Amino acid sequence: MDRRLTIACLSIAAGLGAAWIGVSARAAGPLTSGAAPDQPHGVVSAHASLTLEGARLAGDTAAAYAREHGAGGAIAVVDEGGALLYLVRLDNTFPAASEVSIAKARTAAVFRRPTQAFENAIRDGRVSLTAVGPMTPLEGGVPIVVDGHVVGAIGCSGAMSSAQDVEVAQAGAASIGN
Repeated sequence: MDRRLTIACLSIAAGLGAAWIGVSARAAGPLTSGAAPDQPHGVVSAHASLTLEGARLAGDTAAAYAREHGAGGAIAVVDEGGALLYLVRLDNTFPAASEVSIAKARTAAVFRRPTQAFENAIRDGRVSLTAVGPMTPLEGGVPIVVDGHVVGAIGCSGAMSSAQDVEVAQAGAASIGN
């Protein structure tokens, strides 16, 4: 008798669990739709985001540009929130260039503007910008813009000059948008 009761209880629990999962799945919508659930206007935004494939394309394009121009360097590609997606350090580039390129890319992504703007502002006397912690005010970070929206950024460090850092980053960004 105990065995039948246990089996019956387990069957009921399994049925209730399956019903709950079905209700939850319907409430959440299909897993593969990619669409935002029905929400009141202004609560949820749908936005484009840079994929790993896109990050590789931008990084590899920038690396090819650097090689063609004898630039060298480290190239970092981040998403719109500054999370690292792709990093490449070309041969004979100093090791610290990797960290600097990541910092430049993050700055361009989260502030949604080229890092050169911050370097210029500081050069023009706005030294208080140096107190902003998450910012690396060195030229060579460029946002990746698609249809007017920043979807990520690319940073380069360790090329032959800071101007060449910018050229390398711009070449990578141009392969996606801008």
